[in-house]
Amino acid sequence: MPKTDTKDRIIHYLNQHGETTPHELVRFLGISAQALFRHLKTLIQNNSIEKIGAPPKVYYRICTKKQFKSNDTIDNDDQLFLDQYFFFVSPIGDSYHGLEALSVWCGRQGLPLKKTLEEYKKTIEKYNQYKSDGLINGLDKLKSTFDTVFLDALFYFDFYAIERFGKTKLGYFLLYSKQGQSISFVKKLIQEIKPNILKLIKNNNFDAIAFVPPTVKRDIQIMKLIEEECSFDLRILKIEKIKTPIIVPQKTLSKLNDRIQNARNTMLVTEKKSFNRILLIDDAVGSGSTLNEIAKQIKEKGIANHITGLALTGSFKGFDIINEV
Repeated sequence: MPKTDTKDRIIHYLNQHGETTPHELVRFLGISAQALFRHLKTLIQNNSIEKIGAPPKVYYRICTKKQFKSNDTIDNDDQLFLDQYFFFVSPIGDSYHGLEALSVWCGRQGLPLKKTLEEYKKTIEKYNQYKSDGLINGLDKLKSTFDTVFLDALFYFDFYAIERFGKTKLGYFLLYSKQGQSISFVKKLIQEIKPNILKLIKNNNFDAIAFVPPTVKRDIQIMKLIEEECSFDLRILKIEKIKTPIIVPQKTLSKLNDRIQNARNTMLVTEKKSFNRILLIDDAVGSGSTLNEIAKQIKEKGIANHITGLALTGSFKGFDIINEV
């Protein structure tokens, strides 16, 4: 059979056999693995087939992604807007961004694309009112939650989720980096936040940086990877997570006092040196208990005069728990 028929043979085989490994396709086609992957790449790009799984267990099958078509015309400005803001991960783990993401999201819910786009733009405009120079000021949120606030400033880059449309792009990146343990989402997350963190450091003359230690043991620890990948050129302030007989993650606690007690008794600042301005980073802020309690220790020990808290994402309301991450 001519080589030009190889892609058709792949499609035919997948139609007959369903999920198939690369090894099975190499054996059936009688070609090298390198040649096979060139054909597979083309078929994936034109949405004929899709890859599922991750090494070492990878399968290929006929594409199951539903392509949503609309007669609505979307202008270039709206497409650029969606590229910046809209991201969606389906229940089976397919990810989409931009216009395609909104199209799939609308298709799943039977909503008109153009009308939904206008509603989404108004929603983003509403939430962007809380941003200044790309940052959301969360200090008032803390002041309305705690009797004493030890942070001098608190910022986050975006809300974790917004009304009706659910998780923001950064919210998705964080969720699937942390809970999903996806290295591809970790790369997306770091690419998204690194320039903003560097800008914040430059504008505030921090002389040290600290990362909130993880509560749950995972293969991929987001804070550690951010520390390693971003090269902030600042002294890293030492904070230890104290081991307890039973690990109780903050996200499992629904009462504010329980969260305060948890943070107060499981986070220990072991730094001995003194600094002027410290940037304290966490992945998400719900109640703000962890950041505030660590800041309390830092100030009580005379380690720093000024502490700015930074979370990658935060909740919109006051004491609003982000229990997914």
